[in-house]
Amino acid sequence: MADPTEIGALHAQADAPQELFRLMVESVRDYAIFLLDPSGHVASWNTGAQRLEQYTSDEIIGRHFSRFYLEEDALAGKCQRELEVAARDGRFEDEGWRVRKDGTRFWANVILSAVRDAEGTLLGFSKVIRDLTERKLAEEERAAERQRVMVEQAAREVAERASRAKDEFLAMLGHELRNPMAPILTALQLMKLRGDVRSSREQEVIERQVNHMVRLVDDLLDVSRITSGKVELQKRRAEARELVAKAVELAAPILEQRRHHFDVHVPELVSALDVDGARIVQVLTNVLNNAAKYTEPGGHVSLTVREADGWVYFEVRDDGIGIEPALLPQVFDLFIQGHQGTERASGGLGLGLALVRSLVALHGGTVEAHSPGRGKGSAFVVALPIATEEARRSSAPTTPLVLAVTTVPRRVLVVDDNDDARFLLAEALTSVGHDVRAAGDPAEALELIASFAPEVAILDIGLPVMDGYELAVRLRSQLPVTPKLIALTGYGQPHDRERSRVAGFDVHLVKPVDLMTLLDLVNELGVDTGPTTTTP
Repeated sequence: MADPTEIGALHAQADAPQELFRLMVESVRDYAIFLLDPSGHVASWNTGAQRLEQYTSDEIIGRHFSRFYLEEDALAGKCQRELEVAARDGRFEDEGWRVRKDGTRFWANVILSAVRDAEGTLLGFSKVIRDLTERKLAEEERAAERQRVMVEQAAREVAERASRAKDEFLAMLGHELRNPMAPILTALQLMKLRGDVRSSREQEVIERQVNHMVRLVDDLLDVSRITSGKVELQKRRAEARELVAKAVELAAPILEQRRHHFDVHVPELVSALDVDGARIVQVLTNVLNNAAKYTEPGGHVSLTVREADGWVYFEVRDDGIGIEPALLPQVFDLFIQGHQGTERASGGLGLGLALVRSLVALHGGTVEAHSPGRGKGSAFVVALPIATEEARRSSAPTTPLVLAVTTVPRRVLVVDDNDDARFLLAEALTSVGHDVRAAGDPAEALELIASFAPEVAILDIGLPVMDGYELAVRLRSQLPVTPKLIALTGYGQPHDRERSRVAGFDVHLVKPVDLMTLLDLVNELGVDTGPTTTTP
């Protein structure tokens, strides 16, 4: 509060209350306060106005106040409209950008009030301006942050929808591709089962190409699962020699087909690994297949295992086409392949090495690619940490499942809307002594069970009108003795297997399935009078 003696001094120095008021206005520094004549020209100017607008009194008095406005606002008649509103209503308030003498902008709160005499005659306008630039910038920053968060959230939602759509598409693609492969493989295996040796060469070709298609489909679905974080490793203690043996067995067909000289070097003593054995076999197989594909027929491929500093290294070398320096940093990216020419002799989708990197990373390992350049071969080194003592104690070796091949006649119901798949599977089951009934849709299957009580039911999932899950529930409820249920489908995602379990299926098999495996399961499965609960 001002000192009373100072106020008294001001009264003593002023000739009138009007002069006192003028001095008070002049002393205000935080607000620009000035008067305009009725036409909008500046009539007075205080210290605050000079500080804010940067004009001295001599520079601005007598000039129109439109020079404080953005050019586009002044040309649009904003100034005149403000004067008209203030004259009509007595007051006008606004916030907006204004311009200083040096051309810089500031955000202003403006109050324009009409000044009239006792008779109501308009004498002019008083104008008060406050600089709110800091507040405005803070608001804009908060608004920008809100917008950024909204954009990121929208982007996440779009990405999640796209990811879901991609997963659904890949699942459907896998299903649609596996459906035609299933009868092809069944027909092939049925020919072998019947001892047809006249077309053995053709059978080998068919089997090799179908297996190649299966690997492509599996790679597509694996990429989807890994990138969406849906892969769960089943880690157990594993020996390097066993992993290498399985990988070599899987890669042998392409190595033999291309007549490669192949060498394997595994030391007698190598520390155990704590890994998902199936996934590491997949890693090594992919690297071996890659080496075989990009090495000219008759070339050399080797797989060497060594141990050092707590790591086991798997090194695959070849003397093939090599990797160009520009491609080397990207060789593990999705859909990246070396130059093949328009004939694409090596085939593939560019997924194998991307899967290798992802699966190795999930195990806490690394993978590196090396090549002196094009035409000089390449080397891939997979490094995995050896198992800790705790992992060695907790990961007891598992006993592999061995299915006994027996001939136990069963009553079997086959339901599949694919005519070829249904016919060939029924033919295969009948050929080994089973009593088989086949239906192309759920309605036909439900009619059949009126006179045929199956011990085992093999059901496709993607059936018309009623899917295999619902059909399984209907069979369980309508049959006096519950049959063992086998889902034979192109859908193999984790949630598909969970739905099978809930529906009461005992086994969930993904097409195309090895015929001997299926025959063994049918022979092995008995009849249960209660609900089934297990799904491999």
